[in-house]
Amino acid sequence: MTVEEPASTPATDVLIRKVDSHLSAVRGSLRGPELELAERLARSLRELVISTAQASAADRGQVRAAVHYFVLRRESRGNLLSVRSLAAAQRVVNKVVVQLGRPDLLVETRRDRPSRETAVPAGDVARR
Repeated sequence: MTVEEPASTPATDVLIRKVDSHLSAVRGSLRGPELELAERLARSLRELVISTAQASAADRGQVRAAVHYFVLRRESRGNLLSVRSLAAAQRVVNKVVVQLGRPDLLVETRRDRPSRETAVPAGDVARR
């Protein structure tokens, strides 16, 4: 008889709740491209948490660190705290995504994505 482990563990639930809670908190202060970036970061982090639930402790630790970096984004209060921008969180998340071999979860900004006008048709790529 085979016993399947649940996809959700208390540790994954806590991390996902942190991501969701932070996203809810920033929705009131972010608009436009910043809000879209925060939502894409949250989506990528949720998937990383779920997909590494049964991974090695080192992989789970990288994901946990990326989640904490995202949720601990602080606005400057005087000179005591540095500002962690969403772009910095994006770099951290993307680094973890690449290290874990999940390029499908890369978080790109709008300017990173090729527009439809500049995109090279698939047939042209093969000829080059």
